[in-house]
Amino acid sequence: MTHGQHPLGSGFPPSVTANDVLAGVDLSGQNVIVTGGHAGIGLEVSRALAKAGAAVLVGARNPASAMAAIEGIPGVMVDHLDLIDPTSVDSFATRWLATGKPLHILVNNAGASGGPERDARGYEMQFATNHLGHFQLTRALLPALRAAAGARVVNVSSGAHRFGRIRWDDPNFTSDFNSLAAYAQSKTANVLFAIGLDERWKADGIRGYAVHPGVVAGTKLNSAAGPDALRRMGLIDDVGQPVIDPAIGKKTPAQGASTIVFAAASPMLDRIGGVYLVDNDIAPLNDDDAPVTDRKIPTDAASHSIDRADARRLWMISEQLLATSGD
Repeated sequence: MTHGQHPLGSGFPPSVTANDVLAGVDLSGQNVIVTGGHAGIGLEVSRALAKAGAAVLVGARNPASAMAAIEGIPGVMVDHLDLIDPTSVDSFATRWLATGKPLHILVNNAGASGGPERDARGYEMQFATNHLGHFQLTRALLPALRAAAGARVVNVSSGAHRFGRIRWDDPNFTSDFNSLAAYAQSKTANVLFAIGLDERWKADGIRGYAVHPGVVAGTKLNSAAGPDALRRMGLIDDVGQPVIDPAIGKKTPAQGASTIVFAAASPMLDRIGGVYLVDNDIAPLNDDDAPVTDRKIPTDAASHSIDRADARRLWMISEQLLATSGD
């Protein structure tokens, strides 16, 4: 299978921040949506894109807390968005489309981890939040993405995609639930969705990207693992402080945001899409069975996550799940 997973040699080391990546990039006049853009890595993404001149709208389940988090950041606004509520997703998109504004950048950043939990439809929570809600949102915003005459959709994935494939016959884990496997499946779905939308929509000037931002201790997502697990993974020290070592993927929120904004706005990717990125560059393809240790977190692209046939299959299944749920 041919693939586009060929590193560019961007020149940005793993230690750079989102502001470093956007130095000299002018996003004035560009409109951006960042789901979950009020906390952790997402907040740093919103802050950096706004600093570069973009008008940023944060989609948040709790607008009041999101407003408090973004207070004092010029160019950032908040609207209500609950990714596991199809009505909320449609309403958010409808409000955007009603403004008539083009959408230049969509960052599908919000995420869930842990379980076992199900949404009101009975769908596995991680798959429903991390993939299905963003799939519905992105499709609903398609007219605005087309109107941008050059748009980017960035799915925040994870190196965890390497450890899970799509359970085609049971993506909602109605049997044999395993939280880690379900999370890994959702992250594989993030990559496949980026591959699929790039293939479908690049003729309209819409390109898709998936990103591993690094592992950032202290975010709500990673903190869900609990302090003992974080300590075993070498992500926090004995007194509970984050261990920062970007060379092996352990980053601050601002460093974690860097690859996301690289995908969202770097001119190096102007003619490239349908790729998975790590450390501010296109990740190499590597199917070696590398274990996770406190000194090495495998994050390279795995073949199963960039398979175009699987991307098309996931698109069809996602449409079916949304149709079943009344979307």
